Amino acid sequence: MSDSIKKYEELYNNKLEEKMISKGFGEKDSHDEEHVMKVVCKHFDLELTDDWSNDCDHYIYEEDTSDGYTVYVSTHDAGSVCVSENVYYYDNDLAKSFKQAIYDNDHSDVKIYLSMLYDGDYWIDEAISDIYLELVELYTDMCKDELTDEGFNEPQCQDMLNLVANNE
Repeated sequence: MSDSIKKYEELYNNKLEEKMISKGFGEKDSHDEEHVMKVVCKHFDLELTDDWSNDCDHYIYEEDTSDGYTVYVSTHDAGSVCVSENVYYYDNDLAKSFKQAIYDNDHSDVKIYLSMLYDGDYWIDEAISDIYLELVELYTDMCKDELTDEGFNEPQCQDMLNLVANNE
């Protein structure tokens, strides 16, 4: 590969990273769980809370059954819980439910109650990380489009035959 191609790829990747950083999706910050949570909440205009209130758009919380087992409830209406639709025996299904609640409530000033918000439950981080990765893809495409509009075309990988034919 020629030096000019390498330099252009480096320039393009640096400009892309600058744009991603300006939107909150830089490579360095992607490893900071607190930053990832903040960016996802900002994108969806989302507030996560562990303070119960009647004005939440969705509720995810633990309940105990009469015989002492823990179950998990995920519902948009805390006053009307349907056992077959809103109650989970295992917490590993809550990540999917939580993600769906975020996508279903994609409007301004969304508030989701999570009773276990600060308990370190893995499924919360898993759901936020999954959404973050989806947003990275979205914002990467947006930034690439912006770079194209500014006259920077994405470098194309040359196949090995072209490199050999051109003695590069």
